[in-house]
Amino acid sequence: MSRIVHLNGAWVAEAEAKVSVFDRGFLFADAIYEVTAVIGGKLIDYAGHVARLKRSLDALGIPAPVSDETLLSLHREIMARNDLTEGLIYLQISRGAEDRDFLFSSDLAPTFVMFTQKKPVLGNPKWESGISVITWPEGRWVNRQIKTVQLLYSSLAKMEAKKAGADDVFLVEDGLVTEASSANAHIVTAGGVLVTRPLSNALLHGITRGSVLDLAARAGLAVEERAFSPEEAKGAAEAFITSASAFVMPVVAIDGKPVGDGRPGPVSRRLREIYIEDRLASAI
Repeated sequence: MSRIVHLNGAWVAEAEAKVSVFDRGFLFADAIYEVTAVIGGKLIDYAGHVARLKRSLDALGIPAPVSDETLLSLHREIMARNDLTEGLIYLQISRGAEDRDFLFSSDLAPTFVMFTQKKPVLGNPKWESGISVITWPEGRWVNRQIKTVQLLYSSLAKMEAKKAGADDVFLVEDGLVTEASSANAHIVTAGGVLVTRPLSNALLHGITRGSVLDLAARAGLAVEERAFSPEEAKGAAEAFITSASAFVMPVVAIDGKPVGDGRPGPVSRRLREIYIEDRLASAI
């Protein structure tokens, strides 16, 4: 059975979901997106994702296509229509469609799409083995705090990692790590301090990042929000990335060099455990 997609207020089979070739999301990547994990038929960290969605829309001057109440009901309905109990819900909102021009009208009707992906979220086998990354030059636009669909550079960087036999990249700008291709980057020092880059336009303001830092502080773990270099990351006791789909994923090698003993460490493992426990308890 094909997925049921939500498109501009209608529920349609995925094969019938059509968007104009003049849509600015297609022509200019003039669009934002969000992704929320689903476990046990409930939404994980939903409030944070909605808050970031609003910030992204405001930053681009795109009006919200539906109210907060309607958006939540749509998330619940798309889960029911697709029998989704575990996986991901993506939504994408573009500025809308009109004849191609760098200038755009101020009264366009946004294009609003939602779809699901059924996939295991809990029990990711990579949690036990960890992932490897390579360092790669940062090449994205400067406003990375806005969750736009401008993902080409991240996609190309991830392909370079695959060519090198790795799973992902740590993007590097001015000698410092910004983040991974689609996740925030963190390290744990030999002294047990969790280090992560502070929020700015250099990186996406990850919802899972914020939740994990809050839980780490509550668990008594020392946290420093500062930039770190690839060299410091390679010499760290642990490294990991955070995202809505991977939660807390250990990084066990950088540029072929093992991080710590080359295995997932106790801090990242514990943070993932308490994140899942806490977020399942607050899921809606």
